[in-house]
Amino acid sequence: MKVYLSGEIHTDWRDQIVQAARELDIEFSMPVTDHGASDDCGVAIMGAETDKFWHDHKGAKLNAIRTRSAIEAADVVVVRFGDKYKQWNAAFDAGYAAALGKSLIVMHGADHQHALKEVDAAALAVTETPQQVVEILTYVLTGTLPA
Repeated sequence: MKVYLSGEIHTDWRDQIVQAARELDIEFSMPVTDHGASDDCGVAIMGAETDKFWHDHKGAKLNAIRTRSAIEAADVVVVRFGDKYKQWNAAFDAGYAAALGKSLIVMHGADHQHALKEVDAAALAVTETPQQVVEILTYVLTGTLPA
């Protein structure tokens, strides 16, 4: 199974999922989580920009190539909305995955329920913790429930 892990980059939620699911037959992919590399990839590869808009534009387009390819290749897309920052990219990824008919798992705290109600409605599962995501993946792959 191929699983794409999208969303906030300020906590170790991806590592928790990958480590807890290491015994499962899952190939994980994810965005570049080095914020500087993600922001600067466009200008590092295609040349500097004097205007910050075009600097960001180049990086966003290169990251979109990576993200779209990974979402299209995935069987399951997990999108995490964190407590800090406005994560527009996570909302885009969730919508893109849903539009492609991908199995979508959304993860966020209870304090985001109202703001993300439309995103949650597109998901097949809404969770709060990395452990719940691993338990879903385990059930999907093996049919077994947590102990």
